[in-house]
Amino acid sequence: MTARPQADGLVRQAVVAGSVRLARSDPGAGAPSGVPPVFGPGDGNLADCLGDGRRVRVVDFEDSGLSDRPFESAEITGHVGCRVEHPPDAAAFPDRFDPSRAETARLRECRRLLALVWLFLPAADDPENPGNPPGTAGRQADRLSELPA
Repeated sequence: MTARPQADGLVRQAVVAGSVRLARSDPGAGAPSGVPPVFGPGDGNLADCLGDGRRVRVVDFEDSGLSDRPFESAEITGHVGCRVEHPPDAAAFPDRFDPSRAETARLRECRRLLALVWLFLPAADDPENPGNPPGTAGRQADRLSELPA
């Protein structure tokens, strides 16, 4: 992953650290033990949901498929689109679903992975045609540094 030339020091440092972390991970590890599979939307963009105050319905299944609750929870709370106006309490959100120990451990890893995704995407934006608002990569680098290791 290469950060855009205009990326500041913190964004560059976070991209390098994230790349090192990913290089040390085991992508062939397979499904985590004790975490049941679910069908999930795979996209935490809240603009893909409609709510009436009682229920929320997902209306975009473009990225849907086999998933698990920790990944979907991390995807919702980590998506940069939900951090614009009223960000959810990412730490409290999973408790609404009574996660198992295995799911809690998986959630920690998923939150870190998705925080990296949302760092890498704006860090690679073309300055002439950015896909994200100015400062998104810097805010995400700050957020990533606040996540537990």
